[in-house]
Amino acid sequence: MWSCLAGFMEPGESIEDACRREVFEETGIRVGRVTYHSTQPWPFPTQIMIGLIGHATNTDITVDKSELSDAKWFSRSEVVQMMTRNHPHGYFNPPHNAIAHHLIKAFLHNTSSKI
Repeated sequence: MWSCLAGFMEPGESIEDACRREVFEETGIRVGRVTYHSTQPWPFPTQIMIGLIGHATNTDITVDKSELSDAKWFSRSEVVQMMTRNHPHGYFNPPHNAIAHHLIKAFLHNTSSKI
């Protein structure tokens, strides 16, 4: 399964800065504009998942293997194949009840280059 990146906020950190820091730490990708998408309850007290869409300013991925096993870019057509479970390599996305599923759907439904 391929999903979205996730992380935790540090005390005193803004949501946007946490997004930028986590993405950079895990993948070496710099994020410019960050937009809010939605939230999802998290199964721990006093925590919530915040779904954001970050706009990358570079494309070269450097995976931090202590954080992730892998990371890669996918085209819209590949993501459609993953959402419909028709990807030639068997790749698929998170289920409907996951915030990552809805973030990926937002990516698919946006046809402009702004996302």
